[in-house]
Amino acid sequence: MNLVSADDWTQWRGPNHNNIAASGVTVPFEWSATKNVVWKADVVGRGHASPVLIGDLVVLCTADDASQTQGVVAFDRRTGKQRWITAVSQGGFPRIHPKNTHASATAATDGRMIFAVFSHHEKVEVAAFDLNGKIVWKKDAGGFRPKAYEYGYAASPTIYKDTLIVSADSDTFAWVKAFRLADGSTAWEQQRTLLLNWSSPIVASLKGRDQLLLSGQNRIASYDAGTGRPLWETKCLTVATCGTCIWEGDLVFASGGFPDSQTVAVRADGSGIAWSNNVKCYEQSMLVYQGHLYAFSDQGILYCWNAQSGQEMWKQRLKGPVSSSPLLVGDTIFATNEAGTTWVFKANPQRYEQIAQNQLGESGFASLVAVDNQLWIRTASGDGPQRRESLYCIGAK
Repeated sequence: MNLVSADDWTQWRGPNHNNIAASGVTVPFEWSATKNVVWKADVVGRGHASPVLIGDLVVLCTADDASQTQGVVAFDRRTGKQRWITAVSQGGFPRIHPKNTHASATAATDGRMIFAVFSHHEKVEVAAFDLNGKIVWKKDAGGFRPKAYEYGYAASPTIYKDTLIVSADSDTFAWVKAFRLADGSTAWEQQRTLLLNWSSPIVASLKGRDQLLLSGQNRIASYDAGTGRPLWETKCLTVATCGTCIWEGDLVFASGGFPDSQTVAVRADGSGIAWSNNVKCYEQSMLVYQGHLYAFSDQGILYCWNAQSGQEMWKQRLKGPVSSSPLLVGDTIFATNEAGTTWVFKANPQRYEQIAQNQLGESGFASLVAVDNQLWIRTASGDGPQRRESLYCIGAK
């Protein structure tokens, strides 16, 4: 029985793994702290994880730096009232990049349970919760101990059939593994090159099979999603990427930014690079729609390319820096920068066609989510001890 509906957002990049809202969803183009706000909830702690929606719950991963506690908090989808909060671990926080958080990985759900991934005590831990917030099982997934660059953990898990796929790349441990949803037992595992990387694994149906895609470590790599067996890899990109692979037709797209900058399209059978350029989308993922690739670069420049040829259709300078990933709702794209400014524009390959520009809070690191004709936006205001996070539900009144 499928316990997930079209009105749910089940994991990082959404139920279809592409950051595109379900067909028929419409959301407001304009909002503010008072305009088109259905509800606003205070969020305990700090995190860049995006919201996950299942049934009547909105779920966030979060971390409290003062107490070094990581956990999951759930809000009532209709009212925004906090339903429950459950701690997963305490202590063992590593040093991280000032932009990162100890709760940057988005949760995932199969409709029965909620799954969250955190890094602490030089390891990655996976926890499964029931919909009431009770921990069903926990699993030490594997080591994670960056040495050269102590920037922290960021990779979100992805669900494939009856498994949760989790990855962790560093210069001391590097692996990708699948854990059975029912009990956390290991279904398969693969070791990876000892290089630091932050990209999230994602599953795509390409060339007649389900491929698990991972960018970074100077390549795009494909694995059999059911067994973990390596399928192909294409040398490209750079050592470290943070964005998640996207795809259309027989091409896979990714971008990276450390130490080099490159956006690339590779063929989904591993036969090589189709095209590339030197645009840098480091922390954010890109978006592909109807034969065109859209990117919001680190420098705050929007690009539209022909997905097959790489031809630049247009570019528009807005304002960076950028960490969150653009969202497509219908034929409209929502792109947010780190200051919490969201530009709304048509997915028009002929020209940049802006509809609206919105400001909410002072922070825009978590990616927007759109289901059931509403937007969910995680933002924050203030700095240091005065910093406060909020979750907004935006909808027509």
